[in-house]
Amino acid sequence: MVGAGFGRAGVMPLLRRLGAAGLMPLALTLAAAGLTAQSPALAAPPPLPATTLAVRADGEWRRWWTSADAPAVWPAEHPLVQAAVQWESLGEGLERGELQLSGAAVGLRFRVLLVRLDPARFQFRLRQATRDYGLRGAWTLDSAAPDAVLALNAGQFEGGIPWGWLVSGGRELQPPGAGPLSTLVVLDGTHGVQLHAPADFAAVLQYAGVTEAFQSYPTLLERDGEVPAALRAGGGGVDVVHRDTRLALGLLRDARMLIAMTRFAGAGDVFRHLPVGPTTPEMAALMGALGCRRAVMLDGGLSSQLLLRNERGLTEMWPGLRRVPLALEAVPRPVPAPELGP
Repeated sequence: MVGAGFGRAGVMPLLRRLGAAGLMPLALTLAAAGLTAQSPALAAPPPLPATTLAVRADGEWRRWWTSADAPAVWPAEHPLVQAAVQWESLGEGLERGELQLSGAAVGLRFRVLLVRLDPARFQFRLRQATRDYGLRGAWTLDSAAPDAVLALNAGQFEGGIPWGWLVSGGRELQPPGAGPLSTLVVLDGTHGVQLHAPADFAAVLQYAGVTEAFQSYPTLLERDGEVPAALRAGGGGVDVVHRDTRLALGLLRDARMLIAMTRFAGAGDVFRHLPVGPTTPEMAALMGALGCRRAVMLDGGLSSQLLLRNERGLTEMWPGLRRVPLALEAVPRPVPAPELGP
């Protein structure tokens, strides 16, 4: 019988016997089937490493995700994760939240800082900053404008050059980069925040009023909460094992923007800058559990940094250890003056 384990050594004797009996077409068909069964190209991709995620809720750790049965689609938020977030208003349309997550390994704990923002109430601007003749990034949280209520590093970069598509002040500064798991992030006053696949670039160009846009990778959620195939198994071109500090931008189903940044919390604040955090599949699960329909990773590790400023001007900062060439800032949209009566 031709099947698993038949192999080339078993195909050749059978081929000769069937050929001698005048059944060469059948012999060739069986030989092809036997060799194909052995082809590594058709082998199933390796599964994700065995990992789990638990959230701190009601004073105890409660598991909500495992790699063994990870959802391929997040049609809605995970009620346990969403209920565990402690949200605080910082002003009109801006909220700060926090989560505590734990992995399978002892001491593998993360603090997750969350920002929820209504794009209709804010204007966005991208800021470039380089040093050493443009070879290295120069922006840090200390560079943030005094009127910015949100500031963070944006996209990925190589040296002092942001990677991929870049539009600032309504002018295209760089064309889109090539990458099947990249996302175009469009920020403008007409369409709010939009996350698009590179295949949508031609349609995006039809938009009127694209003033700020950049590109990043890898995509964590696409279409309507779908986890990309490359994040559901190994061998898809994405490192699904590596742990690092993470920073991600997502779009909620009510069109609000969500920012999530992790910090290691296995030893209190002593090692908060230790670059250990969720894997990429775990980060995709987190953004899905928080209700995002689309999400993309920004540069994490030593680059991840975040600033928040409340309506009273009080500032919170979570600095990174690396200067970056591109940052995203949000400032409150001016309130229209009331019309005066006759």
